Amino acid sequence: MQPLTQLAEFVAAFPADELPPSTREMISRLMLDLIGATAAGFHSPLATAARSSALNAYGRGNICVWLTGQTSSIVGAAMANSAAASALDIDDGHRGAAGHAGAGVIPAVLAVAEAVGASNSEVLIATALGYDVALRVAACRPAASVDTYASGRWVNYGAAAVAARLLKLDTNQTAHALGIAGGEGPIVFTMPSPKFEGSTIKEGIPPAVVAGITAAYRAREGATGPLDLFDDETRFDQDILLRDLGTSWELENCYLKPYACCRYIHAAIDAISAMRRPGQAIKSLRIDTFPQAMKLANERQPANLEGAQYSFYFSCALAALFGADALQPIDPKWLKDERVLELARRVELAPAAEFSKSFPIGTPARVVIDQGKGPEETVVLHPLGDVANPLSKDQIVQKFKNITKILDADWQLRIISATLEFEKLGLASLIASLSPTASEEVADISATAVA
Repeated sequence: MQPLTQLAEFVAAFPADELPPSTREMISRLMLDLIGATAAGFHSPLATAARSSALNAYGRGNICVWLTGQTSSIVGAAMANSAAASALDIDDGHRGAAGHAGAGVIPAVLAVAEAVGASNSEVLIATALGYDVALRVAACRPAASVDTYASGRWVNYGAAAVAARLLKLDTNQTAHALGIAGGEGPIVFTMPSPKFEGSTIKEGIPPAVVAGITAAYRAREGATGPLDLFDDETRFDQDILLRDLGTSWELENCYLKPYACCRYIHAAIDAISAMRRPGQAIKSLRIDTFPQAMKLANERQPANLEGAQYSFYFSCALAALFGADALQPIDPKWLKDERVLELARRVELAPAAEFSKSFPIGTPARVVIDQGKGPEETVVLHPLGDVANPLSKDQIVQKFKNITKILDADWQLRIISATLEFEKLGLASLIASLSPTASEEVADISATAVA
C-alpha cells in the first residue's frame, strides 16, 4: 500500500473513542490559544481583507466568521478565520514541521463540523487527525529537499484530512482528497524569490485551507488526485510519515507562542527578559542565533506588523526597552517609536557555529547585553512554550486575556469556558461563543492597527 493510502486509511478508520485523554485536553488548549490569536489579529490588514473577500468572493452562507456575527460559506469562513489566526504570528507551531498547523486545521475543523453538525467526538478526532497529517507531512521532509518552510506547503493536507473525516469519506476517497490537496496546494514563495515575510502573503495558510477543504468535497463527488505524492523517499521520509500512527499524536508536540513574532526570535526574547533591568540605558545588544534565522527579512525599521514579526532587530529592541509584554501582541505605535528604532539600528545579529545543527528541532539563542555594568550573557535552548518548557493552563488563559483586549471580559470568559470545557459543552456552545451577543461588539481599533 502506498504511503498516501496508508495515511488515508488512518484518517478514515481510526476510532474516535480511542483518542487519549491527554490529546483531548491538548486540543481544548490549542482551540483557546488559536481563537486568541484570531482576536489579536482581527483588525490587521490581512484579516480585514480576508473577511471582506470571503463574503465577496465565496459568498454568504451559514458558517460562523469568528467574532463578527457574520456568516459565509464553508471555505469562505474557514479562509477568513485562518487569515486572522495567522495574522500576528502568535499561533501554535511545531519544531519538527518548522511551522504552524493550528491556523489551518482548527478553522477547517470548525467550519466543516458546523456545516455537517458533527458530534463532539468527531470534532476532537478530526482535529487530532488534521494536526497529525499536516505535521507528519511537514516533518518527514529531509532538510535538503525543503525549498520553503512556509506552512501553506503542507497545511492543505491537514485541512483535507479534517474535511474528509467529517464528511465520512472512505479510505479511497480520503486518499484522493489528500492527493488533490497536495497536488493543488499553494506553492508560496521559494528561495531565492523576494522575501515575503513583510507582506500579507506570509505563510500561505488561508489558500491552503481552501485547497484542502475543497479537495475533500471534490473527492466525495468522484474527483481523483495523484496517490504517489509520498513515494519518493528522497523527498519524504516514510518512517517519520507513518511511524506510530494512532499511538503518538503530533499535536502534543506543538509549542504555544507567548510573543507575536517569529518563533526563531523567542529564545532571544526570553534571554533578554531574564537579564533586563527596566530604566537602564542599553549600551549594546548582541544576539547569536542559528543560521536559518538569518534568512528572515530582519528589517531594522519595518513598515508594518508583518515586517516587525520577522525582525530580530525590531522585536528584540522592543523587548529590551519595554518588556516581553509589549509583544502580546505588538502595538502598531511601536513601529514609529524612535527609541525602539534607535536600538534596533544598534543590535548585532550573527549565526553561531554551535547552533548550526539545531534547526528545525531547536531554535536557541545567546544574548549578550550591556546595561551599563558590563556585558551579561544568557543562553536559552528551549524558549517559553516549547514542549520542554511548556506554558501551563493558567499561563495559556492569561495569554488569551492579554491578547484579546478587543473583547470584553464576559466574552473572554464565554470563549474560555466553551473551549476548555468543549467535551462537556459541545460544538454548538463553542460556535455560539464566537459570535457577539446583543450587548457585545469587537472593539474598533482598526484606526491604529493600520498605522
